Amino acid sequence: MDLKRECPEINLNPIQRGGILTPEAREALVEWADGYSVCDFCGGRLDKVQKPNIQEFIYKDLPEFLGCDIARTTNGAREAIFAVMHSLRKRGKYILADGNVHYTTKIASELCELELRMIESSGNPEYKINVEDFRTEIETEKPALAVLTYPDGNYGNIPDAKRLSEICRNLEVPLLINGAYSVGRMPVKLTEIGADFIVGSGHKSMAASGPIGVLGMQKEYESEVLRISRLAKGKEIELLGCASRGATLMTLIASFPAVKERVIHWEEEVQKARRFSQEMEKLGIVQLGEKPHNHDLMFFEAPILYEISEKHKKKGFFLYQGLKERGIGGIKAGRTRVFKISTYRLTEKEIDKVISAFSEIIEENRGLL
Repeated sequence: MDLKRECPEINLNPIQRGGILTPEAREALVEWADGYSVCDFCGGRLDKVQKPNIQEFIYKDLPEFLGCDIARTTNGAREAIFAVMHSLRKRGKYILADGNVHYTTKIASELCELELRMIESSGNPEYKINVEDFRTEIETEKPALAVLTYPDGNYGNIPDAKRLSEICRNLEVPLLINGAYSVGRMPVKLTEIGADFIVGSGHKSMAASGPIGVLGMQKEYESEVLRISRLAKGKEIELLGCASRGATLMTLIASFPAVKERVIHWEEEVQKARRFSQEMEKLGIVQLGEKPHNHDLMFFEAPILYEISEKHKKKGFFLYQGLKERGIGGIKAGRTRVFKISTYRLTEKEIDKVISAFSEIIEENRGLL
């Protein structure tokens, strides 16, 4: 069985750009690859292992980074969201979320047997979320939990999390920030936002081998969310005793110094994304979502590429093939009408190469327009 994957020189996939391992993480991946290797040092609670010093990371480094009182690692952002929902499920009959919510939030609420109500976006072309709309719904009936996707995984929009935190605090509703595409990419701290919970993704945005997530919370929720089992001594129920184990956790820890450093340079990433968007629009490829854009994840609508695909002998695969020949990947094969791209951590030279590639592909097929 061939288990090799295509590794383009430039990968534009938003899911992977922030998860590219650091050299230190690649070393850790090999060192800790055997099963649950870190469990060799566990005395009953993995989060309290001191060699390697997982305890310091979970109880000191991670809370400081997230700006929270309490932190844990999980088997993914979705597991962290579910853990919070499940522990708070008796506080109300439904979950209130933004209309750009990730599908995993929908599934988590479904598994908790809670209704999901959503605050719809402004629609095409910006798909903005007006957080003031949360107030009307909450005043009608309090939810068990409010969830804000920050940014969303489709358009890369960054809603006003601080304002929503004020609304939820005044109306006594806990708020969870889904920062799968922010924690590890951009500066984001729970204390500064004012929310109750924050969730991140190690494999999407913290240069870790996945799946692994992070969960931060204010101390007032510790006994509720991290309650201890009556049947298994010392084990936290919502995490099923132990969450992330082995190579996923060790790569997260290994990359952590580099992740802390790179978020300092977030504004540079925003400027690169804005330039990329402007150049793509000159080619007739339109960026949807907020403008000027405030995140590296961008959603594009490309009628010019779709028109070419209608007449091209390779149909929609012409774009994938044309980019592949130029060492560029990350856009799904066959997709031309709409697609997502991330410029995170690309150099200016690499961005220019991508822009030139799209320009060349369009010119090569100009006769089909």
